[in-house]
Amino acid sequence: MSGVIVSDNEPLYTLSIAAKLSQTAQHSIRQYIDRGLLIPHKKESRRHLFSNSDIQRLIWIRKCLEENGLNFAGIKAKLALIPCWKITNCSLVSRKNCDAYYSSSHPCWVASQKGEECKNRDCKMCEVYRSITANIELKSLLRKYLP
Repeated sequence: MSGVIVSDNEPLYTLSIAAKLSQTAQHSIRQYIDRGLLIPHKKESRRHLFSNSDIQRLIWIRKCLEENGLNFAGIKAKLALIPCWKITNCSLVSRKNCDAYYSSSHPCWVASQKGEECKNRDCKMCEVYRSITANIELKSLLRKYLP
């Protein structure tokens, strides 16, 4: 038998399966998408598909809500602290033209004005977005990228 290797970012699961795997209600997942906390894959039929990474992100979001007592604004503010400009090596010129560099309330993937390095990038494939996993420790991520 030959094993098939599946990427963590491969869209595999429907909304109902993602809900079961992450123990998150379907309507909650739709809210996370609407609020910019999650970027699922979309089929041509406009149905969402979720990857293993998305499942991990859902678990992290649920943990923030239930265990840490955060609301959506708190989660977004926490995600806004991720130094995306360091992770993606943005130039100083790009930083000055990027809403994510200045915003303390929204993560970079929902920024309306983006720097040159990120303008045409698929955010769900970006290493900044992909760094959000069920076991992320934000302080260790900050220590890694900030002096």
